[in-house]
Amino acid sequence: MVSREVWERWLDQVLHHLEHLQLKRRLLSLNSSSAPARLPPAKILGDSLEIFQSHGPWDRQTVEVLVSQTDFRDWLSDESHTGQRVGIEGDKSHHLPSPDVPSTSSVHKLCLFSGNDYLGLSGHPSVRAAAAKAALECGMGPRGAALICGYTDYHRRLELALAELKHTEDCLLCPTGFAANMAVMTALAGVPKGTLDPDVMAYAVFSDSLNHASIIDGVRLAQKNCQADVYQYRHADMVHLEKLLRECKLERKVVVTDSLFSMDGDFAPMKALADLRRKYNFLLIVDDAHGTLVCGENGGGVAEAFNVEHEVDIYVGTLSKAFGCHGGFIATSRKWKEWIQSRGRSFIFSTALPIPVVAAAYAAIGVARQEKWRQRVLWERVRQLSIGLGVDLVSPIAPIIIGTADEAVSASRELLKSGFHVFPIRPPTVPDGSSRLRITLSAAHTEADVQALMAALPHWIKERARSRPSVNIFSSCRWQPSALLERIDSEGPAGKQDPEHQRQNCDTARSLLRTRL
Repeated sequence: MVSREVWERWLDQVLHHLEHLQLKRRLLSLNSSSAPARLPPAKILGDSLEIFQSHGPWDRQTVEVLVSQTDFRDWLSDESHTGQRVGIEGDKSHHLPSPDVPSTSSVHKLCLFSGNDYLGLSGHPSVRAAAAKAALECGMGPRGAALICGYTDYHRRLELALAELKHTEDCLLCPTGFAANMAVMTALAGVPKGTLDPDVMAYAVFSDSLNHASIIDGVRLAQKNCQADVYQYRHADMVHLEKLLRECKLERKVVVTDSLFSMDGDFAPMKALADLRRKYNFLLIVDDAHGTLVCGENGGGVAEAFNVEHEVDIYVGTLSKAFGCHGGFIATSRKWKEWIQSRGRSFIFSTALPIPVVAAAYAAIGVARQEKWRQRVLWERVRQLSIGLGVDLVSPIAPIIIGTADEAVSASRELLKSGFHVFPIRPPTVPDGSSRLRITLSAAHTEADVQALMAALPHWIKERARSRPSVNIFSSCRWQPSALLERIDSEGPAGKQDPEHQRQNCDTARSLLRTRL
């Protein structure tokens, strides 16, 4: 990782002062009573895992759910709910069939196109087995903050595996991805008062206008705590960002961005960001929550996909999306890890992740490495939906801009009645007038699933998809795994299916749609 000299000087200085003030925190692991001895990475990242070459019944469980008649009616209503009726039996009136929703029983089957389990690993037998084995052997593990007693060999092995995946020196586990972003941003502003001259402490943060809420909240907190100068640049607009960088007189600068934007499905212009980083010497922080394991030939994420991974100073990620588990992480240098674990409050004051969750995430890395077909299938579904909608999709996140919040809710309900869970995204998550259906794809989805979704989409929604593309959806930033590109090449220039294959897919889709109704 290439570090900026100005930030290196600052980091050395503040770490020295922390040690002098006896505020530098140590992260020491405990051995679980039955934790295995330290094993070579090759052994614990694959040799003992159960690996498959195609979909299994467990994949259906990650994209298909059963909903009671009671809950289904609640989904279709306008009432406010706090989950008070979930799992409650007794009032038989709640189980009466709805006259306008075809149903042959009190249970509805829904196909999920709304989650973030991109590789379908949450139900994988090896991930389940790893969690179950750890739970039986260790329970939940020591319940305390990582700096006190919550950090074990299980946590350390996962950190090393994540650092290897992201090609960084080290990694720090956090309770959630939200907490990871908060820890990074508050650590930047976490210099103890009186430690440094105010001029040395000053810095500027440049944040993409569509960054995730956890970044926004972290930046706001940093601004409040130390009066950091904060600049918001127009989404993915490198001309605007460079103008702001050029006009800023502060020596220390930070640029923070999502790598793959969760509500618009487009990539940050990573190569342009890397060029600007070399020119203006800023610290580059990338939230790769939606890109890790999804992008890059090795699953390293968006920066790997665009060959700029060594230009990123700090990666933030989550274990709750393509890993199919739970938790967050920060992959960076050892010095930055030392600083964040000492000054990142959302890390310091949170209980460490339970051992079974850590074991499951560790297994998920091994499965993703050995079942490379999952990444290829995921991107095949992206291509299939892109062709079906007539929209140039560049990621597994496919937003369809509807317009008003009421229209988006109505469109979502129409799909719900057809057996598809596609959630409406409304203000304040997105700007007024840009409420949308957010379709997300998974490797667990089949061709027939996507075909059935396309058959269920009303004509007017398809027209909206073509006439009102999401922000920057026609971005020149795009990536696909080489295995998919080779398959497309083998299909010929048009990459089209033969008529008989198309007919079979349509028949399967119609049959699947009928079973859901």
